[in-house]
Amino acid sequence: MSAKQLEDGVEYYIGGYPVVTWNSYSQAQRRLPPKYRLSKDLPHELQDRVNALPLSYRNSPQAAVLFEAMIDEAMDDELGAPPISVINEVTDEGAPPWEFVYTNQMWYGEGVPEPDIKNLKSCGCVGRCDPKSKACACAKRQRHHLKRYIANGTIPPTWNGAPFLYDSKGSLQYFEMPIFECNDFCGCDEDCPNRVVQKGRRYAINIQRTESKGWGVFNGPKKIPQGSFIGIYAGELLTVEESDRRGALYNKFGRTYLFDIDFHHMGAVATYSVDAYHAGNFTRFLNHSCNPNCEIVPCYINEANMEKPSLTVFTRRDVEPSEELSFSYIGAIDNDTAKNARKSKDAVYAECHCGSANCLGVLFS
Repeated sequence: MSAKQLEDGVEYYIGGYPVVTWNSYSQAQRRLPPKYRLSKDLPHELQDRVNALPLSYRNSPQAAVLFEAMIDEAMDDELGAPPISVINEVTDEGAPPWEFVYTNQMWYGEGVPEPDIKNLKSCGCVGRCDPKSKACACAKRQRHHLKRYIANGTIPPTWNGAPFLYDSKGSLQYFEMPIFECNDFCGCDEDCPNRVVQKGRRYAINIQRTESKGWGVFNGPKKIPQGSFIGIYAGELLTVEESDRRGALYNKFGRTYLFDIDFHHMGAVATYSVDAYHAGNFTRFLNHSCNPNCEIVPCYINEANMEKPSLTVFTRRDVEPSEELSFSYIGAIDNDTAKNARKSKDAVYAECHCGSANCLGVLFS
């Protein structure tokens, strides 16, 4: 056996033929153009056909069956996830509006750069990553941010857990900092404890019509433990300039699914936004609550650009069977902000119907 030193590692030869190792394979894959979807390629044939049908069909039980079939077809990237049911026991609507493409992926808008995989840090671990390892590149990256959050007092200095933010059951332990999961170029296997979001949803949920809040997302028949991954807020990834342009329009008719990517570790200044109006999944139906049981946490997997994390939804507390899932549309808000929002003429501000004891009475609709 002989070895030839290459720029990206050592390639071995047996009988004159190269032996492909994980290192040589992953390095070769990293040099290929990244795969991603463009907003201009969003399919809409099914939606156009359904919207061309009579209202009597769109309000029939068959519409819900078709909507569920559309969801099932889009779930090929989270095989094994429980099915999603569409339930309406309140109005005559057969299904939610056919205004979007159901997807768990991000669709890149004009001006948004492709995923940065060339600068992505990956570990060379074999089997499951050891969160206490000093050689694991992913543990090092998470530990670096962990130290920063301990230093600024966000996380108590007495916390002596491993740098990975998940416990042995895959539950998120801290919501105040970004998650750095192992990625496609890491040497660890699928059973690595630092692969939770990429494994997909594990709990059954329903898209269900409510009395006063439109469509919402409800838990299925089993309790969801605190810290459980629910889904990714998917849709179009836009520049903040395009997001502002769309937002001005959405605000006038009181419908917006825009979410600025402006977390504290990024300096709280958005460069990009996610728009789930024309493309998205069940998370676009999550309603607001002044006392939410879910939270959106930034998560990095196959992206080195710190301005483009995935928006992942985790439960902040245990969620009981059939309980509605919700998050805060407006984050932390005081009474003065709520008072000013009530004076706004934009339709995007609406009366809050969350029903929580600490309801502020106003929200972004």
